[in-house]
Amino acid sequence: MKLYSYLVGPDDDAFCHRVTERLNRGWQLHGNPTLTYDPEKKRIMCGQAVTKEVEGEYSPDVDMRKL
Repeated sequence: MKLYSYLVGPDDDAFCHRVTERLNRGWQLHGNPTLTYDPEKKRIMCGQAVTKEVEGEYSPDVDMRKL
């Protein structure tokens, strides 16, 4: 099955570490990153889609954080 996840967070080291962790666990970048400005919090927000092929059938119970 193919899994999809969209990571979102402030444009900071923590966000980059989350994406890097997924890449090192076999996930692949999917599409371009996105950026937007949050005027309430006065900060830039990032988004990055990632995908991964794994064995098995999809179920809403799949814990993608562990894959």
